[in-house]
Amino acid sequence: MSLQEIDFSKTVSDDQVYECIMSNYSSLSKEWVSHQWNWMNSVYWAFKDHYKYMIIISLVEKTLQFYDQMQIMYSYDEYYSKSYLQIEKFNITELCDKLNLPKETVRRKVLELEKDGVIIRSKKKIIINRKAFTFIRPENQIKHSSRYIYLVSLALNKEKSYSKKLDPKIIENIIKKKFSICWRWFYRMQIPLVIGYDEFMHDLTTFHIWGTICMNQVLNMSKHLEERVDEIPLDHFTTSGMLIENVGATSGISAMSICDMTEIPRATIIRKCKYLIKEDLIKMNEKKQYVLSSLNFKKTLPYQTAAFRFKAKFIRKILNLLVIS
Repeated sequence: MSLQEIDFSKTVSDDQVYECIMSNYSSLSKEWVSHQWNWMNSVYWAFKDHYKYMIIISLVEKTLQFYDQMQIMYSYDEYYSKSYLQIEKFNITELCDKLNLPKETVRRKVLELEKDGVIIRSKKKIIINRKAFTFIRPENQIKHSSRYIYLVSLALNKEKSYSKKLDPKIIENIIKKKFSICWRWFYRMQIPLVIGYDEFMHDLTTFHIWGTICMNQVLNMSKHLEERVDEIPLDHFTTSGMLIENVGATSGISAMSICDMTEIPRATIIRKCKYLIKEDLIKMNEKKQYVLSSLNFKKTLPYQTAAFRFKAKFIRKILNLLVIS
């Protein structure tokens, strides 16, 4: 499609997407929390270590950046047909800055990945072995992301901000067709989003556990809100205590259930939950189950707002790609 044929009036801006997901929080939150929880599970399950996975995808994003700069486009199948990925000029300091991690932590994790045969280091180069591809191949994640983008597109359709009618399969197909650029956009959303929560909670395992408690409560909240026809924006939840007061007292989750859902050891969950209780991000109800605390939303709001900005940018790029493709 030539530049003259593109109808830019049919594209959407970051701000339009952001305002849409903020104002339609009650109908979109269930799908988003599930989207992120599934992704965090895949992050942990790959190596039973969140940070190793973040290191790998940060290296992968570097190759995707190179393809983008060189205007090279790979489909999903083309990209994963490669036997290895090579990262030129690997730099520990650069990786530390990107992930906001101590140099010793990154160096130790890289050595462990090398020992496991996932990566091979040769001077300033790193080769990601095909062995890692089974861990980072995002077949299910593309489906989850396509589903969420579709729901946002429906909300934008309703607001008359975006006219193109979509379905999840159309979105999934464009992501797979233009995978190398689309997944670079995905990583550019997820990496800073997750690192932001890591900075706040000082640990990705803690964030994963908190997210599981949050998902449980959001799912119960969704049942409570099913009879409502009006949309409830995010700021209403932060000021009204709706999520806490209406479902928090009776719809908690146990350490064993979190363990079953995430495969994080139960002892680790109990230890991390003590920290979350101390920070007033969760509490225990009368059934000795974990629920969000009354201060949870006010404390996490700046990080949620930043997350929604990253999310809006990713979704805007995919929606506009569908307009011009």
